[in-house]
Amino acid sequence: MGGKRRDTGRRRTLVIAGAASLGLAGAGIGLWTAFGSEEQPRTGPPSASEVRSTADAFLAAWSDGDLAAAAEQTDDATAADAALRAFTERGRLAARDLRAGAPVGARVPYAVKAEFGYEGARAALTYDTALTVVRRAGDGRAVVHWDPRVLHPRLDKGERLAVRETGNAPVSAEARDGQVLDVREFPSLGPVVEGLRRTSAKAAGGRPGVQLRIEPTAVTSTDAAPPGDAVLLSVAAGAPGRLRTTLDAGVQKAAEREVALRADASIVVMKPSSGEILAVANSRAGGPNTALEGRLAPGSTMKMVTASLLLEKRLAASDKSHPCPKTASYGGWQFHNVDDFDIAGGTFRSSFAASCNTAFISQAAKIADADLSRQARDVFGIGTPWTVGLPAFSGSVPVEHAASKAAAMIGQGQVRMNPLTMASVISTARTGRFAQPHLIAPAVDRRTLATARRPLDAAAHEQLKDLLHTTATSGSASGAMRGLTGDVGAKTGSAEVIGQEKPNGWFAAWHGDVAAAAVMQRGGRGGESAGPLVAAVLKAVDTGR
Repeated sequence: MGGKRRDTGRRRTLVIAGAASLGLAGAGIGLWTAFGSEEQPRTGPPSASEVRSTADAFLAAWSDGDLAAAAEQTDDATAADAALRAFTERGRLAARDLRAGAPVGARVPYAVKAEFGYEGARAALTYDTALTVVRRAGDGRAVVHWDPRVLHPRLDKGERLAVRETGNAPVSAEARDGQVLDVREFPSLGPVVEGLRRTSAKAAGGRPGVQLRIEPTAVTSTDAAPPGDAVLLSVAAGAPGRLRTTLDAGVQKAAEREVALRADASIVVMKPSSGEILAVANSRAGGPNTALEGRLAPGSTMKMVTASLLLEKRLAASDKSHPCPKTASYGGWQFHNVDDFDIAGGTFRSSFAASCNTAFISQAAKIADADLSRQARDVFGIGTPWTVGLPAFSGSVPVEHAASKAAAMIGQGQVRMNPLTMASVISTARTGRFAQPHLIAPAVDRRTLATARRPLDAAAHEQLKDLLHTTATSGSASGAMRGLTGDVGAKTGSAEVIGQEKPNGWFAAWHGDVAAAAVMQRGGRGGESAGPLVAAVLKAVDTGR
């Protein structure tokens, strides 16, 4: 019996020990559960509920504009955040309604309704795309697999959204008094209005047409034409911007009327005191804007610049004797006067008034090669960067030598001008100080007008102004200027052109504070062709007709 009790005790101890062991083990399990357990990463495809909840969370955050939160719902938060912000900032799109369809496995199709907005342009953009839900590596969380096509089905890696303007904004040009200048009434203003569109449309408040495109990220040119399927939407141009010009409707009407009576005629009218352009007209309304952008030899109207140089250098004086032979040679060329006339015992006044070529050629050896170019630039502003308000050519008087220098002195050779520059030249001759011509007031678009380095020497200015008055009243311009009295001045010019039977006729004049210059290509002598055109417009201004 004693042996049995010992056996029993031994077994009880084992049971107790076993129980203790089980208790400790249980405690150990409890401690592990409470302090050391982590849920194992889920594996396998996302469940249907995970797919739906993940898609809903992503689309809700995106629709609410919480782009960072939307990006966190993807497997590449950095790339997704950048792309979502580009959608908003570069694409100018706001996702207004994102509506998920029925999932197909892990793929969730959804419809996008977005609003496009760019500088007043508005348009709706709707399309269908899809996202795919995957498990994220590491934690097994269900997330949206990031791909650019999540944003738009045609957007791929290495591509971006971009907004491009498809042209300049439309412009409605107004005269200085606010009257709308309709190109149907003023056909010469067609190229002027187009020029204003290219340079001043935004200042006028007009809105251009725009496109939302998909383009490679490497594209740098805003003008690159996209492939046909790269345009996501287009918005037509908006209402024209209203742009007040310096043009005078009455003067413009007179200029239009006069050029319409002539072939290949162009004219510019301006105020010498301010540089404000009052009228621009070309007889070929659909042709080049010769009045502002032409590049033609100005013939003897260039003698205004050359005379100012000779007067400042004391190489000529109005009433001192000055040679005007039939011919004069320089640099191996022989130069002639029209019809080989000469003035025996004449003065510089008589030579200038008769537009004697040789009176100028005879002084070529006394001036440096760069003198004429410097005079044109420093006193008359020729060749400086004019900011007219639309494209315009400010003239060119390059440095020349030998015979070419002599030719430049009488407006031939490589000298290039247009009615705008010659209207400016005679305006400077009247006032003594260059005022840059402009058609849009600089305050409109905060432009800075060009200036000349210095005014014309006072003594030279008085003589030049007097010479031009003599030319208008008793010289080569007097026939055209008949009927205009008081404060007047004028200069004629004819420019020979190789291959033309008749020269281009030039004429520049002022009457009071109105100056005009015109060219008639192939018109013949300036006093007989362009002269009556300029005079008719000046008379119309004078009478208000």
